[in-house]
Amino acid sequence: MKSWKTTACGILAAVAAGITLVAIPLLDNDPATAANWGAFGASLAAAVGLLFARDNNKTSEDVGAK
Repeated sequence: MKSWKTTACGILAAVAAGITLVAIPLLDNDPATAANWGAFGASLAAAVGLLFARDNNKTSEDVGAK
């Protein structure tokens, strides 16, 4: 993992979005609350973007880009 900072942020963002936007509303025993699937999808897209991003202090050669 050459850009560990952004990869870690992407993983944490995906987990946090899953917990706060989906898991908690589904598991709170209140039928009036529902998971916010639209916000979860947007958050997941941003998290995936972080998985493929490069750290600011890495050059293209450091990460193997041509």
